Amino acid sequence: MTKLAHHDQPGPTVASALIPQRLLVAAGPFGRSLTAPAVAAAIARGVRAAGRPAPDLCPIDAIAHDAAEMRALLDGMSFDRRMRVARAVVVACAQLQEHALAGSITFEIATRARQGGVPTYAITAHNGLDAFDARILDLQLVLEARGARGLGAAGRKLAELA
Repeated sequence: MTKLAHHDQPGPTVASALIPQRLLVAAGPFGRSLTAPAVAAAIARGVRAAGRPAPDLCPIDAIAHDAAEMRALLDGMSFDRRMRVARAVVVACAQLQEHALAGSITFEIATRARQGGVPTYAITAHNGLDAFDARILDLQLVLEARGARGLGAAGRKLAELA
């Protein structure tokens, strides 16, 4: 009879090799003190603190004034390719308001993720969406967070859920 070797740490399974593990964090600024890269970094710290792989960070500081600029901005960041290999997309923006969503980068990202079959979560300082608006965007969860510590805590929570 052959004995199987016992390993304390099992290697990756075929399923885990095929299932995306990293989150894609598309972050905008949260006011003057928290730039888009700072927001993305704070969320990433929380994700890593929860034991998850470092997320793919996609800080978005630029402002797109129309649909063509928005498409060019996201295409220039290879957003669609990065989204397709992500476990989920996390959209971080200072405010989520129904009247400001149409034509916004947040709406475009959520739409692309929905069409690509990638779950989307949101982190915002102010959530002005009702349940219907969140459903239209197909947001799995919206978390409110303020400041770098709050963003880190939100990243930890999403890492546990996503």
